[in-house]
Amino acid sequence: MTTDIQTVIIGAGVVGLACARALAKTGREVLIIERHDAIGTETSARNSEVIHAGIYYPKDSLKAKFCVAGRDMLYRYCAENGIDHKRTGKLIVATHEDQIPALRDIEKRARENGVNDLVWLDGDEATRREPALHCVAALESPSTGIVDSHQLMVTLLGEAEAGGATLALNTDVVAAKFENRIFTIDTRDRDGQEMSLTCAELLIAGGLHSQTLAHNFTGLPEPSIPPQHYARGCYFTLSGKAPFSTLIYPAPEQAGLGIHLTLDLGGQARFGPDVTWVEEPNYDVPEEKRAGFAAAIRKYYPALDENALQTGYAGVRPKIQAPGEAARDFLISDRDKHGIDGLVILYGIESPGLTACLAIADHVEGILSRQQVKARS
Repeated sequence: MTTDIQTVIIGAGVVGLACARALAKTGREVLIIERHDAIGTETSARNSEVIHAGIYYPKDSLKAKFCVAGRDMLYRYCAENGIDHKRTGKLIVATHEDQIPALRDIEKRARENGVNDLVWLDGDEATRREPALHCVAALESPSTGIVDSHQLMVTLLGEAEAGGATLALNTDVVAAKFENRIFTIDTRDRDGQEMSLTCAELLIAGGLHSQTLAHNFTGLPEPSIPPQHYARGCYFTLSGKAPFSTLIYPAPEQAGLGIHLTLDLGGQARFGPDVTWVEEPNYDVPEEKRAGFAAAIRKYYPALDENALQTGYAGVRPKIQAPGEAARDFLISDRDKHGIDGLVILYGIESPGLTACLAIADHVEGILSRQQVKARS
C-alpha cells in the first residue's frame, strides 16, 4: 500500500537529527516533525555539552555501549565536518578519604566498559595539574571533551536534508495509529490547521514528550510505555577567568553526576547541574540555589567567591525512574517490546545521549532496515 512518505521522525533534538541523517543516507524519504520553531531547543540545547568517555554506566548497558562507540564516532564526525570541539579531559575527584573507594569502583566500571585510558592521580599530582583544586585523589579521563551542540545539530540537519529529508517546524503530533501496515499521523500547526499523513516507518524521538506521544498512539500496548519523570538541572556560570583548564567532576550522585565544573568552547566556566525533581518541565533557575551551589563547589574549589556565581540556565532530564529509584538505562522500544512493525520509540534518552547520538542513530537504522527486509521477504 502506498503512503505519503516513507519515514517520519517526531522530534528534532540531536538524537532525532542523527537518526534523520542515518536514515536519509540509506535513500529513505524522511520527514522530521518538530513542535518548536527551531531544532534542539529542549534537552539537546540545555546540557553541559560534554563528550563523555563512557565511565559511569553499568557493564553491557545501552548507555555504556552507545557512549563508548558514540564518543569515537562523534570525535571523528566533528573533525571531518569542522564542528568546534575540544578534548579537554576531566578529573573525577575525591575530596575526602571516604570517597576513594567510590573512585576505585568507577575505575573498575570504566574498564569493564572498555574505557582503558583512565589515570589515577594522588592529591599532590592532581593539585600540581590544577592548583585551584582541592582533592585527596582523582581519576583523569583524557577522552572526555566538549562540543558545540548547536553546530553539531545544524550539521546533522544539513546532511539529512542533503539526503532528501524535510523538516517541518511548529507542528504538533496530536495522535497516531497503525492500521493495515500503515501509520497515520494527525498533526496541528501553530495556526491551528490540522493535517493527516501516512508513512511506512515511524520513529518517536520526543525526548521529554515521548511518553505523551506514545499514550496518544492508538493501539500501542500501555504496558510497553514506561513511566515519565522529570529531573531539572540548574547551572550557574562563573564571571571572570576560569580557575581550571580541565573539567572537574565530584564523586557522582544517584540521579546525576553532581555539581561539576565544565568549560564552554570560549573558556567560560559553568557549574551544574543539580537535581530537582519536578512535576512538569520548567527552566527556572532560582536565585536561592546560589548558596547551595557554592557550598558544593567549595568542596573541590575552596577559593570560590560566591559573588562570582551568576544564574545561568536549566535543563530537564527525561527520566524513566522515579525519585529514589536506581538509575535506568536507555529504552529503545521496537517490535519486540510493543509488537508493531516499523515503529521505534526512544524513551529516557538523557545523558549520555548527546555523546551517543550517532551510535543510537546507527542502531535505529539497523532496526528499521532489518524489519524492512523482513517485510519484503
